Amino acid sequence: MALEVITREDLHDFRLQLIEDFKHLLQPQKTVQKQWLKGTEVRQLLKISPGTLQNLRVNGTLPYTKIGGILFYSAQGIDALMQGNMINSPNSGRK
Repeated sequence: MALEVITREDLHDFRLQLIEDFKHLLQPQKTVQKQWLKGTEVRQLLKISPGTLQNLRVNGTLPYTKIGGILFYSAQGIDALMQGNMINSPNSGRK
C-alpha cells in the first residue's frame, strides 16, 4: 500500500477550493423562463385542473393563442393574472 503525505498547503488549497465550490452552489441560478407555455405546463405551474384552465380561457381571464391545434399561454399573461388577483391581507401590517 502506497503512503501519501498531505501537507498543510494541500489542506489549505483544498479548503479554498471547497469554499469556492460552495459559493458557486449557493449562488441563485438564473433560470431562463419560456415566453410561451403549453397547457400542461400552465396547469403544473398554477396547480389547476384542465377544467379550471378551460374556464380561465373561456371567460377571458387568461389570454392564449392557438397554433395548429395547440394552445399556448404567454408567461407575461400568467404573471399579469397573478399580479391582478393579489390580495393584501388586512392583518399584514399588524403584529
